[in-house]
Amino acid sequence: MLTKSQILEQFQLFLVGNAGIGKWLSPETDDDVFARLATIDEEPLSKVQFDQLLLLAHEAAVSDGFFEYYFLSAPEHPYEVRSLAGFQAGWIENGRREIQSLEHLKWGLRRLYTDALLFFGDIRAGYRALRSMTGPQLQAFFRAKMFDTDAIKLRGPALRLAPIGKDDRYLISEQACKSYGSTPESASELKEVLTTAWEDHQSRGGSRIKIRALLDGSYVKSKYADRQPRSLFSADDILEEQVASAAELEAKYAAVAAAFQKARLAALKNTKLYLSMVNDLDVYVATSMRTRQHFREMAKACEQIFGDQRLKDLHLRYFDPTMSAAEGHEDKGLIECLMVKCARALVFCAGDRDSYGKDAEAAMALSLGKPVVFYCDQAQRGAFYRDIHPLSRLIEFATGIAVGAMVTDSLQEVSELLVRLFENRMEYELCQPHPGYLRLVEKLTKSVVRLQTSDELLADTFWNHYHNQPQPQPEPANSSALLEHKVAAAH
Repeated sequence: MLTKSQILEQFQLFLVGNAGIGKWLSPETDDDVFARLATIDEEPLSKVQFDQLLLLAHEAAVSDGFFEYYFLSAPEHPYEVRSLAGFQAGWIENGRREIQSLEHLKWGLRRLYTDALLFFGDIRAGYRALRSMTGPQLQAFFRAKMFDTDAIKLRGPALRLAPIGKDDRYLISEQACKSYGSTPESASELKEVLTTAWEDHQSRGGSRIKIRALLDGSYVKSKYADRQPRSLFSADDILEEQVASAAELEAKYAAVAAAFQKARLAALKNTKLYLSMVNDLDVYVATSMRTRQHFREMAKACEQIFGDQRLKDLHLRYFDPTMSAAEGHEDKGLIECLMVKCARALVFCAGDRDSYGKDAEAAMALSLGKPVVFYCDQAQRGAFYRDIHPLSRLIEFATGIAVGAMVTDSLQEVSELLVRLFENRMEYELCQPHPGYLRLVEKLTKSVVRLQTSDELLADTFWNHYHNQPQPQPEPANSSALLEHKVAAAH
């Protein structure tokens, strides 16, 4: 028979906080609780006796629905409850009505703690909210947290986007738009730079020359210092071409300018299509692209991620940043903020340099409590984003729940995470890196997605004040409304 100290050792993971369910099994708990748990293998624990053990430790009892939901069933849930450590199918079969073992008890507590961290941000608060719910209430509560996978599948495919070749997608960038002008009638700064550079080259007796040499020469670097990097980017398709006359240069420019206009018109049409599906958008892809190669790589990444047959079967709507353009950078900002707000999840593709734009999008999604996946193509950068980068864990503004991103260096894992997410099959494990400090870790990437601090002052101060900030009240329209407003406030 197990001793009190042995049982405490087994349940160390669940000892958190200075009060509440997290202190149910602690050194101060009544010895009768441990005496009963020591015999659980021979005498399974009924709901009535479970309540008594809670009350002996000064903790509130649970409803019949709570006991059945957490210990006697493995229902459809926002994540795969059977994947939690220790699960045995025999616990929920053959109409069993008792907790069969200490492992069985730990499995139910893991479920409770996982739910509390995911949806309340605090073990004690989660237990208080859930313990008195009926079975139907618990089912309804968690159903509202789940994706309706069948409904997502039944939507069918969205309208097809206008095609843009991967090699031409760099032309939809704001840099290219500034270089070529937003319409065929607009003044082209790239054409001006090329023309004056050729004239300078010819005035100095120059002959046949590569376009790259024109744009990378001292004349352009001096006269058009602010435009020179943008011009090199926008003319990438013709940089290795040689010209021997103004007419040849004009022909080379005209060809790439026509490709720009074709790509831009397609990208503007695609933005309209994205806006038409914004109320049904599943995934927003955030990234920063500064070179033509970045556009190619991002296009391939989206193709690989969402080319997974399981995601195709779900008909996921996703925003591909290499396929969309806006009339101006201000409209682009509004569009992207709207899409982040409406999307169900966000995929953050880290580049070789960080940018404010994509960082802000990831921060916005995390602060809205949305699932966020960070893709980094180097293991070292993955560790940086998972363990060090400040964006890896933020606070959901509406609830105060600490939320973390899932970080991977594998496109296949990005696809897998999206499949698990939209099929409600995520897998988690509870960890306690030091006494009283809880982390909820996503199993596939080993990323911390939720946490509860062991700093009692921090925890108490945080929860006592986070939801206690005064909110601005709208001004009542008339004196009668003012009276009603004051009466309502008094109550």
